[in-house]
Amino acid sequence: MRDPRPLGAGAAGPTEESVLSENFAASAEATHFPVAGGFRDGDRSRSRELHSLILESLDEDGALEVVSIDLRGKSSEADMMVVASGRSTRHVASIADKLVERLKEAGHPSRAEGRQAADWVLIDAGDVIAHIFRPEVREFYQIEEMWQSMPASGKPAALP
Repeated sequence: MRDPRPLGAGAAGPTEESVLSENFAASAEATHFPVAGGFRDGDRSRSRELHSLILESLDEDGALEVVSIDLRGKSSEADMMVVASGRSTRHVASIADKLVERLKEAGHPSRAEGRQAADWVLIDAGDVIAHIFRPEVREFYQIEEMWQSMPASGKPAALP
């Protein structure tokens, strides 16, 4: 049952700081934004669940060289990135189509870019982003090397 007192109300009544703090926490919880000290436990478990679903889907469809990259502290766009390859454009398109379908069935909306050409398909599922490449395209862009070498500050390392 919700406390009938106004937000932040204590024995001496609400303070501006307590009202702002509680409003921010409620807003962050509703929109899955990080709060001081990291993500709330519910957000972390949602990210893990989504990440597991994506990995299972890629495995079921025969994706090659699957790599997971932890983006926490490096990007505010997502918690994890998954990079995988398909053997051909047809295989990349099939992997991407099935992943989008499984995400939708599990209640995770997603957006996909690049399905027409199927050289590189990006699937944005919110907390987890998946990149599915043809091997030659993956080798050219080397996206996992770029993100794995980025420090936790989210800023590229300074040149020597």
